[in-house]
Amino acid sequence: MLVSGEAGVGKTALVRRFCDDLGGSARVLWGNCDALFTPRPLGPFFDIAETTAGELEELVASGAKSHEVVAALGRELSREAPTVIVLEDVHQADGATLDVFRLLGRKVATIPALIVATYREDDVAGMHPLRIVLGELAAVRDVERLRIEPLSPAAVAELAESQKLDPDELFRKTAGNPFFVTEVLGAQADDIPRTVRDAVLARAAGLSTPARRLLEAVAGLPPRADLWLLERVAGDVDDLDECLASGMLAWVPAGVAFRHELARLTIEESLTPTRKLALHRAALKALANPPSRKHDLDRLAHHAEGAGDAEALLRFAPAAADRAAALGAHREAAAHYARALTFGHALPPEAHAELLERYSRECYLTDQGAKAIEALERAIELYRELGDPRKEAMALCSLSPIMWCPGRTADSERAARAAVALLEPLPAGRELASAYAKLSQFCMNAEDTEEATIWGERALELADSVGDAAIRAEVLCNLGAARYVAGVPGGREQLEQSLELGREAGPDEEAGRALLNLLWGATRQRDHAAAEHYLGWGVQYAEDHGLELWRVYLLAYKAGSELTQGHWTEALDSAALVLRESFPSTLPPALAYTTIGLVRARRGDPHQWPPLDDALALVEPAHELQRLAPVAAARAEAAWLEGAPHKIADATGSAFELALRRGAKWPVGELACWRWRAGLLDEPPAAAAEPYALEIAGEWRRAAALWQEIGCPYEAALALASGDDDDALRQALDQLRALGARPAAAIVARRLRERGVRGLPRGARATTRENPAGLTAREVEVLRLVGEGLRNTDIAERLFLAEKTVAHHVSAILRKLDVRTRGEASAEAHRLGIVGQDR
Repeated sequence: MLVSGEAGVGKTALVRRFCDDLGGSARVLWGNCDALFTPRPLGPFFDIAETTAGELEELVASGAKSHEVVAALGRELSREAPTVIVLEDVHQADGATLDVFRLLGRKVATIPALIVATYREDDVAGMHPLRIVLGELAAVRDVERLRIEPLSPAAVAELAESQKLDPDELFRKTAGNPFFVTEVLGAQADDIPRTVRDAVLARAAGLSTPARRLLEAVAGLPPRADLWLLERVAGDVDDLDECLASGMLAWVPAGVAFRHELARLTIEESLTPTRKLALHRAALKALANPPSRKHDLDRLAHHAEGAGDAEALLRFAPAAADRAAALGAHREAAAHYARALTFGHALPPEAHAELLERYSRECYLTDQGAKAIEALERAIELYRELGDPRKEAMALCSLSPIMWCPGRTADSERAARAAVALLEPLPAGRELASAYAKLSQFCMNAEDTEEATIWGERALELADSVGDAAIRAEVLCNLGAARYVAGVPGGREQLEQSLELGREAGPDEEAGRALLNLLWGATRQRDHAAAEHYLGWGVQYAEDHGLELWRVYLLAYKAGSELTQGHWTEALDSAALVLRESFPSTLPPALAYTTIGLVRARRGDPHQWPPLDDALALVEPAHELQRLAPVAAARAEAAWLEGAPHKIADATGSAFELALRRGAKWPVGELACWRWRAGLLDEPPAAAAEPYALEIAGEWRRAAALWQEIGCPYEAALALASGDDDDALRQALDQLRALGARPAAAIVARRLRERGVRGLPRGARATTRENPAGLTAREVEVLRLVGEGLRNTDIAERLFLAEKTVAHHVSAILRKLDVRTRGEASAEAHRLGIVGQDR
């Protein structure tokens, strides 16, 4: 249950009352997300683990990965059920907590618990990490949403009845926000304060001076003030009872905290700069010597920054970042490193460069590619100034794949070759093996099999000589992928060796890379059995091992495999899942956009060109075959289907030339076939894959039979349609109509009529084709806004409609799409490609 609402609307109060009313019929596990400058990784699960103890506590304390925490939590919940898990303020959650939350959402149907998450909806706009998770959970059946509305004017009047306040004026100034209302009433003033901030300060002003200073100390110690810490910072806690009696503070395990974060922020913001500085310094000193002798690195970094203590920040922020990175909270790790780097100039150059490298990796993992590259380039400069070619080369090795992801392939190659050039004059060792491996990886991605093999075999020889299993797995992956994709025997076997080596010896990322290259090769070769085998467990493997980027690649290849098998609705679903994620690599979204555009073109749905244009914009800068070929073929097909074959030459020219140069059979064949249909060539190229070559050579029956055997019904129908036999054309027409391929069916029907065949049934009307799922134009507009997460009131305001009218439209949409909830409608909007369309 996702409980949302504005700040102060009463989310926590509602959930606490719900849990209290359970009366012991269920166990309640409560975890809070921190309000530190940088949230503590897995913060709420630390709170929960303190209650459960046992395996979960050990895993969280030891820095286990998100998927391990989810597995342990699942075992804990199965041991003692039923359970209510409360995750409060997930809009403040760290990356590791969001990873656990996402995985719990995917597995929620199998978990014997109610998971309640609260968040402020006005704090998760745009590309907020939680917004991405919420979008993914929108398609999960067992996830429900509850939005808490402010108090009505009647409710405000009832609360204000005992005081001499104008209820209408109270509602006008508070908009019915329960926190604001209760603060104004709690101030017990004759007049309503001009702002709620004044109400909070007025309540605090009613305290004695010692109690007010104690309240200020608690405000400066988020998320809670442990009693030992408060005693050291404030010096005296004798007036704590007065603060509790005021209703501003409440007891929490081992300490006290504000009842509401807005009140804490108000008090904290009212402090003078000198008072804030004094509190941060006192907290830093106390936390550096805790009674348990166990440092809370996140809070230490928080107070070191607040105190402006460069020495402490350089000591604690990198340590907090290292721990966050180990837990998978990469965004928080990047933030900690960034804080430390504000004083990086105070470090020795080598330490500064190493810190930049660690920061770069975390930026890369959190889709901050430009920052990742900038940090590595600065580290490379520092190593060069130090005269350390080995470390300079290893930083270049890290830079090469980071630059490849966004399509900066020329820069990626330059970095890999520069690393090799620096290391070859030095005694050979692990560094040179790594540099050879990175250059082999680049050549593999460029589909230069010969070069990939040369550098890969050099890397393999060196890796074996120094006994480095990780580099061996990396090189086998490069060699196997280069060969498998090119159709060279033995490639798939080498990839499977790499996969097993990665699974046995690690790292997990290398096993994941082997897996996605197996999918790349299988989908390229149209080997659907192999693709289904790897997908059968691969996506789950990626989820279980926290390999989110690899999971997105796998989903992109899954969409492509479903497309070629004629499972177009499923392909759209998979593509929509890809586009909900945000990662530095441009390849998965380009493949997803291509799938969406191609399905729309084949079905005759509107708006096929926007996603194909988006795909082209993503792949053009790289000039790499695996990116260009699918987009070029899709654009050629879309042009042919709309009766514009003259566009095919421009759409396929550069990709076709590159495919011929690389000798890539399947891209050569597919692009050649579209150029043949446009009259641009008469004979199949020598490198063309067999089914395409047969069709171009006029052996369309054999081509169609081969396509059927492979499991590509659409291609089989197109091959039949290229023949000159009425029966074959009728068969092609039937197959295309069965697939819902209206434009291609219309082309075949036209050919039959030109040949004198009569009595062919007409296809669907153009007006029907313009409306996905039979929606009206207005319903499409409403569905688009539902897919963006807007409420009926917001939609009504946006479209200048009555809210009641919007409700009618939403009901019609749910009925036409055959879904039950707005979340399912949102998922369907993604599948149909309505969300994100140009209006």
